[in-house]
Amino acid sequence: MTTLHTVNKSPFEKNSLSICLDYAKEGSSILLIEDGVYGAMQGTTNSDALKAATGTRKVFVLSADLKLRGLSQDKVIEGIEMVDYAGFVELAASNDKVQAWL
Repeated sequence: MTTLHTVNKSPFEKNSLSICLDYAKEGSSILLIEDGVYGAMQGTTNSDALKAATGTRKVFVLSADLKLRGLSQDKVIEGIEMVDYAGFVELAASNDKVQAWL
């Protein structure tokens, strides 16, 4: 069974991303949305863990949320894919369940 994990809180505010990375099984998808997109930035305290996660899990970031926060796509950790709203819907539909990490 496949799971899409969504993280909407900044890793500098809550530990949702860290917990998600601990629980998301190999082959799962992780989507960073809303303030969770801050976790996709290079050079942060969690960037090594997220970069490592891209080896066994698919990691995505919602491009519109990056743009709304004034974050540059070229600063996103290598291996994280950009998706738009249609891509978000496709991820939700193509996985058996969605787990939101609040």
